[in-house]
Amino acid sequence: MKIQLIAINELEKAAQQLLDVAGKHKVWLFYGDMGAGKTTLIKAICRQLGITDTVSSPTFSIVNEYASPQGPVYHFDFYRLKAESEALDLGYEDYLYSGNYCFIEWPEKISNLLPQNTLNITIGLSGDTRIIEVKSQN
Repeated sequence: MKIQLIAINELEKAAQQLLDVAGKHKVWLFYGDMGAGKTTLIKAICRQLGITDTVSSPTFSIVNEYASPQGPVYHFDFYRLKAESEALDLGYEDYLYSGNYCFIEWPEKISNLLPQNTLNITIGLSGDTRIIEVKSQN
């Protein structure tokens, strides 16, 4: 599935489309260059999930937890990781296998630790348009 975002006001609709297509996938992997809009898209998804907490990139804390009506939502940013062992030290398995939503920015930093059943979201730029490609991995 591909979603094209031309204007920022289309973001909420795109977030809802992702939730609709996700099915049972709770671990979402966000790929894209720095500044592509990964965190901005995650913020919109969190709003659609009814999260009222402030959603921000966990660049320094590695993981943020948000309260939602469906239970906790975990937001990871692995950009600063130097080795996968740092994710092991964090106890990543407890989060990823909790059955709760886990939104992961920079998943390529822990590629050997990722579960099989994920929703892979790649955000690219084409001029002023953001292209969101979605693939499920089982």
